[in-house]
Amino acid sequence: MDFDNSKPIYLQIVDFFYEKILEEEWKPNERIPSVREVAMMVEVNPNTAIRAFTHLQELEVIYNKRGIGYFVAEDGLEAVLRIKRKAFLEQTLPDVFKQMNLLNISLEALEEAYKRMNDEKK
Repeated sequence: MDFDNSKPIYLQIVDFFYEKILEEEWKPNERIPSVREVAMMVEVNPNTAIRAFTHLQELEVIYNKRGIGYFVAEDGLEAVLRIKRKAFLEQTLPDVFKQMNLLNISLEALEEAYKRMNDEKK
């Protein structure tokens, strides 16, 4: 995994988990890789992976069954959607709007680009 120096590594691991859950590669109540497996997978110290797991547990995205492993929470997908939407609306979108204003890009032009992008995915 390539890490961005501007963001703590454990939060980048959290984003990796979010992506797996959003893509439904990891489903609710499904066992996920262990701390050690994740540490090896992304090539970090296990303590860094533990920080990511702890953070995700605090957000109720994953849970631990003692002696068995970690699992995606029943409403883990909904939790991730809520977290990521909030971040998008409060952090990403203001920057997008600022750039749109600076570059004089209309909402209509943005909508057109969005439709074009979605058409290309089909």
